[in-house]
Amino acid sequence: LLGDSEGYDRWARELAAGDWLGSEVFYQAPLYPYLLGVVHAALGSDVTVVRVCQAALGSASAVLLAAAGGRFLSPRVGIVAGAALALYAPAIFVDATLQKSVVDVFLLTGLLWMLSRTLDGAPPARRWVGVGAILGALCLTRENALILVAALGAWLWLGRRERRDWLRQAALMAAGVAIVLVPVALRNGAVGGEWHLTTSQFGPNFYIGNSADADGAYRPLRYGRGDAAFERDDATALAEAAVGRDLTPAGVSRYWVGQAFDDIAAAPGRWLQLLVRKTALTFNAVEVIDTESQYAHAEHSLPLAATGWFTHFGLLVPLAVVGIAVTWPQRRRLLPLYLMLGLYAASVIAFYVFARYRYPLAPLLVLFAAAGGEHLVRVARRTATVAHAPLVAGIVLACIVGANWPLLSKDHMRAASYNNLATAYRERGDLERAIGLYETALTLDADYAQAHSNIGSALAARGETDRAIEHYRQAIAADPATGDLRYNFGNALLAANLYAEAAEQFRFAVDAWPEDAEAYNNLGIALASGARMAEAAEAFREAVRLDPAGVRAHRNLGIALEELGDADGARRHYAEAERLETAAPPAP
Repeated sequence: LLGDSEGYDRWARELAAGDWLGSEVFYQAPLYPYLLGVVHAALGSDVTVVRVCQAALGSASAVLLAAAGGRFLSPRVGIVAGAALALYAPAIFVDATLQKSVVDVFLLTGLLWMLSRTLDGAPPARRWVGVGAILGALCLTRENALILVAALGAWLWLGRRERRDWLRQAALMAAGVAIVLVPVALRNGAVGGEWHLTTSQFGPNFYIGNSADADGAYRPLRYGRGDAAFERDDATALAEAAVGRDLTPAGVSRYWVGQAFDDIAAAPGRWLQLLVRKTALTFNAVEVIDTESQYAHAEHSLPLAATGWFTHFGLLVPLAVVGIAVTWPQRRRLLPLYLMLGLYAASVIAFYVFARYRYPLAPLLVLFAAAGGEHLVRVARRTATVAHAPLVAGIVLACIVGANWPLLSKDHMRAASYNNLATAYRERGDLERAIGLYETALTLDADYAQAHSNIGSALAARGETDRAIEHYRQAIAADPATGDLRYNFGNALLAANLYAEAAEQFRFAVDAWPEDAEAYNNLGIALASGARMAEAAEAFREAVRLDPAGVRAHRNLGIALEELGDADGARRHYAEAERLETAAPPAP
């Protein structure tokens, strides 16, 4: 298991072991790991069991979509939509991975089915409460689904017959949402002292998607640390270092929101261009990788290979546009679908684009695509026509081009999958397999800086310093501005006794990470090894300032001061290093 999948499994195991309350405000959406914890507690922790359960949810989603489509549009369109979702390659992919996307779409199709049962007649109160409860549960797997509360509220307002009806329906739906979300807010308040309806990661995610360095996809706050295990800690540590004090989860979120708006205000033109790119990515054929790529899995999966070449947004979006055009006469009935599709897409664009973030759009697009495909069949049989056909054809042609424009490289995403898998093996000590997978990644993308850096680390750990240095040089050539690469390269150069060049790389690293004590300590080691003792002492002093509890930095500063003739200063830092080492808890 990789990335978020590993994190969810670890969290679920903790829950199954009895830690159902937790000790911090939720940072990641909690519903999926809690469901996973129930499965682990009831059926064991075998991943195969989880995948079977997820396949059942995926199948149920197709049935729910078929039922919803039958009510919103027609039974034939509903059946086509359900079959299309069952054969949709990303749906097959997420059913087999430990990701919350399978629950996202199950809840969304359940919501569509429940909404379809409010279209005719006078729905009972419990149905509106059910709509709200399902929507609340969806917000606990996909926080930006909160925007669907606004979408459905607007639908009720625009479709009202009397003001009293709208107030009653909206109140019942809000009660359903509250039934689900209020206990989570109370739990967050009890364990973390803050009342978050869902999670506290709004600010970091907003910054990642809108900062000066944003490119529309995910970029971790610290290079190479995109794993969920690091996200909360890095967001907190960087924010607290910047403001110089401890911050609550809400304070961390506010800090990153402020940073994002500062970057937007500094370059509004760049930000508007970024929004255009994120919009294009949201509706593009390419499935943007998180940790594992659908395209890499398709190399080992016949169902993915058989369906992936045609079941993608590049076909779905143009067909959905046809469907919206031909069902426009039913727009009053279909208004909730329009609002949900538009506002959810806006919520993705507001942050950053991942395949799994945009995945809840798929059932909505599939409904319209099924209607469009069914209508085109009737046009071909000359039993139907398309109103304003030239205009519709022009829009559809533009969508075909835009949705299939090569914005991102599928080979790079395959390479990223192999790189992430290799890193998992490296962390388990299997260097040989890790190096082989890194080489596979570099075969797919020869300029992949992170893969060059990672294989350099693996080779250095195996004692192949010269090969490691060569890969680090290629990493720097591909991405010269990244502090992590410079830091790792510096360590390899230090091991090769190339002290001057190592010091140069560590200087780049501390420029990128001015609050990193370890980078300053290693800079000091490189300078001291090159007989530049006065400069080394300054680097060690900065390391001690940044981390007063750093035993190595105190000891290294003591050595440097002793070499420079400052015996009193050397004794002070030797004594402090010994005190800290003695006070440190024993290693487990």
